[in-house]
Amino acid sequence: MIGLGVLGFAHGHVDTYLDEWRARHADGIRAVAGWDHDAARLAQAVQRHGVEACPSPQDLLRRPGVDAVVIAAETNRHADLVGDAAKAGKPIILQKPIALRLEEADRIVKAVAQHGVPFTMAWQMRVDPLNMKMKALVESGVLGRLLMVRRRHGLPTHLWPAFAQSWHVKPELNRGMWADDAAHPVDFMLWLLGEPVSVTAEIATLVNRDVPDDHGIAVFTYGSGTIAEVVCSFACVAGENTTEILGDRGLIVQNHGDVPSTNIPRPPGGVALKWFRQETGAWELSDLVAPANHSARIIGLAGPLREFLEGRRPPIATAEEGRTALKMILASHLAAEQGRRVSLSEIR
Repeated sequence: MIGLGVLGFAHGHVDTYLDEWRARHADGIRAVAGWDHDAARLAQAVQRHGVEACPSPQDLLRRPGVDAVVIAAETNRHADLVGDAAKAGKPIILQKPIALRLEEADRIVKAVAQHGVPFTMAWQMRVDPLNMKMKALVESGVLGRLLMVRRRHGLPTHLWPAFAQSWHVKPELNRGMWADDAAHPVDFMLWLLGEPVSVTAEIATLVNRDVPDDHGIAVFTYGSGTIAEVVCSFACVAGENTTEILGDRGLIVQNHGDVPSTNIPRPPGGVALKWFRQETGAWELSDLVAPANHSARIIGLAGPLREFLEGRRPPIATAEEGRTALKMILASHLAAEQGRRVSLSEIR
């Protein structure tokens, strides 16, 4: 049995993991302790998950029976909490994004390496079966030379009346929703294609000036010549097409891969994933189905995270990869602010 400590309950995904582990994996993993600087949030977690409330991160890390930790506090607390957990020798699961600034990400990378602790970022896109199939198709060479990738990603959060009071959109805690949630498709590009050479971007606030960064487009260029586009709306009420991957010998199309497209009714006969190959002149359809709803997408990460803690799989994403994803986000912000192409080498 792995005893789990939770350092911060700010990021709601941690509640989903804990519920799933308790329901399906009670024989292998159990949350035993929790800490949060927000007393009301901690009290809710104690009631929901039955964890022991700890007065400080250090108290939690010293508690007998805490074998590993999930860090789901506000982003500005990540570097300190990872440093404490790594020094205590605890395996770490960290919610995204890795940090607010690159120097904080550097502290995380250094702490993990110095203390030799198992560490993973919690990116659900990397373990989604449809995404894994697309990556396998790309790597198989069926598309030929890769020319262009487009990923659309959305949320309806900026239409929620109370979201302006959320920690997610306070710059001192989380920078903003482009850094917070565009990080998902940006990491998808990193996972699929590696680190780009440069980026151009437009990031705008179109709906509510109190809730910044509700729309954005970033175009990454790779040394191979491949162009990758990330398109995000956080005032998005519906969607269907999520990913297009174009090669000189074929095309991949994925549907229903984000919140708006999974949480609304779907057209009858819709296909989650298909690809066209020039040599056959025909579409091939995957037998994989899209998740029933967004909650199912988040639940899908609980199993791989447990396997990581048990030592049965490598990290979903390393601290170094979390740092690179942040570098891509920061470069896109700079490109939008200055209205120019920004080289990734400028972000240090």
